[in-house]
Amino acid sequence: METYLGIDVGSVTTKFAVLNAADELIASLYLPTAGKPVAMVQRGLKEIGQQLPAEAEIMGVATTGSARHLAGAVVGADMVKNEITCQAVAAINYLPEVQTVIEIGGQDSKLIIIRQGIVTDFGMNTVCAAGTGSFLDHQASRLNMSIQELSRQALLGDAPVRIAGRCTVFAESDMVHKQQMGNRVEDIIYGLCQALVRNYLSDVGSGKDIQSPVVFQGGVAFNQGIIRALGEALDTEIVVPPHHEVMGAIGAAWLVHESMAGSRNVSRFRGFGVSEIEYQTSSFECRACPTLCEIVQVSVDGRVLAGWGGHCDMWEGSLISRGA
Repeated sequence: METYLGIDVGSVTTKFAVLNAADELIASLYLPTAGKPVAMVQRGLKEIGQQLPAEAEIMGVATTGSARHLAGAVVGADMVKNEITCQAVAAINYLPEVQTVIEIGGQDSKLIIIRQGIVTDFGMNTVCAAGTGSFLDHQASRLNMSIQELSRQALLGDAPVRIAGRCTVFAESDMVHKQQMGNRVEDIIYGLCQALVRNYLSDVGSGKDIQSPVVFQGGVAFNQGIIRALGEALDTEIVVPPHHEVMGAIGAAWLVHESMAGSRNVSRFRGFGVSEIEYQTSSFECRACPTLCEIVQVSVDGRVLAGWGGHCDMWEGSLISRGA
């Protein structure tokens, strides 16, 4: 049984998706990264392997996300792709006429403009948390409720309170003030959702030609309040795919299938047994030029598998490309 594996390792969550020869999703996994990307990739490989039938054979593996090079070195990836490409490919395959992709994760967010199936522009936010899922997580914690309950409460808000949400610190103090004024909690919560959407559109969406259809991807798409706020702000229907939380991994799997199918290349996938291997990561300062880049390496038993992190491609996936 021919299958293709995509792995998306982000700062907050790690996602896995397995497609069959017809590009149908047959297995997926969504795990917290918990600051341990190598351990989560190993755990995920073990769990996703248990979901697959015995006759399944991984014919290609691709990694994406902020820790894509690290994950690629660990699993023996055939392809390492950036998040923009993978998210766009997944959205186009789900809805070919898509023109805008909104992707909001735990600590970063993206906006991708697509015209006639081609990415023409994009924006990213990796600095401020005010337009990401961590903004809501922090406020839910302060209100002593789960993120699921916060989502439910947001739909009950019918007189949303404007929250000064350009910064999570200001948002928190503004929430306290609004509560002291006697505003309903559900109205404050929906005001928070609107604040996140305002932040996202004024930052990541600044100057972008946002047109429908709009596809909303990422873990924050679980939040019905954000879907509602986006729809109102953009005055359009927001399309949420069935597997929105793993779309990056799906896109990676689709791309490696396209690359490997029909070729004579044998996958470099190290097998599900890598979940039992002890990997080490280290870094050093490259002195090849005045930039002095910090290069990260991953190794096993003292043998370096790969390095990356420089401004040039001197170290980027060097040993992976040689088949290590």
